[in-house]
Amino acid sequence: MVDIDIRLRKANKTYKEGELLTGIVVIQSNGEQSHNGITLFMEGIVNLQLSAKSVGVFEAFYNSVKPIQLISYSLEVAKAGRLPTGKTEIPFELPMKGKGGKALYETYHGVFVNVTYTIKVEMKRKLLSKDVVKQTEIILEYKEQAEKASTEPLPFTISPENLQNVKDKTIVPKFKIKGKIDTTRCLINQPFIGEVIVDYCEAPIKSIELQLVRVETCGCAEGYSKDATEIQNIQVGEGNICRGLPVPIFMTFPRLFTCPTLATTNFKIEFEVNLVIIFHDDHIVTETFPIKLYRY
Repeated sequence: MVDIDIRLRKANKTYKEGELLTGIVVIQSNGEQSHNGITLFMEGIVNLQLSAKSVGVFEAFYNSVKPIQLISYSLEVAKAGRLPTGKTEIPFELPMKGKGGKALYETYHGVFVNVTYTIKVEMKRKLLSKDVVKQTEIILEYKEQAEKASTEPLPFTISPENLQNVKDKTIVPKFKIKGKIDTTRCLINQPFIGEVIVDYCEAPIKSIELQLVRVETCGCAEGYSKDATEIQNIQVGEGNICRGLPVPIFMTFPRLFTCPTLATTNFKIEFEVNLVIIFHDDHIVTETFPIKLYRY
């Protein structure tokens, strides 16, 4: 029996563009094993997927949604031969550099856009034996970005007068909800902060929630598919909130499911925060704040 593993020097598996990715391939064998070579592969790929509503709408999509390869390396770490009984360790190092000078994007796990970097080791074996393969994901984060986040408080007021997409405003209860967001140009490793105050409201309130939304765009000049999906939803106030009381807003951005705001030729990754007021009769009022995420 043969067991193979990849152990990276960095326990958190997080790297920046230009860094050397170093580690060891560990092979544990309970007897001498012959093999046809051990190879290490590193790949970085952007996978784009169309939502069901867009398939067949634009022929141009089928060319623009092909996977985009960012990194592709293969390295032979051991030539064909025999492995001794016990543990064998083979060191390796690979540069985190884009293929053909391409820029690398941050690791991101979305619904219609995925940016992933993987490292795989494969031990080829004789005809009747199964090849031994191990794969692990590595995380890429940007170095300091040229464009910076900034603290520009954004005050807001929600009332029946400034509601949109309401057919009959006469059925909307009278209310005034105000507050502020600390900034809409946010650092990804810092919390999203603000406050909301219910000045007055005729109808009882059931809940106040904060929803983080990803807006993913795939396509090209001929047409594009834009889809918004929820990442997380947190409750900031439950029940009929006291009038005039500042309710704090505090939300951390989840790792991997968010990344610095990105716009390229074939895809875009953007984010929004929705402040959702749910009344006791389950009517909902939503205020949307487009935000930009940065890392430095």
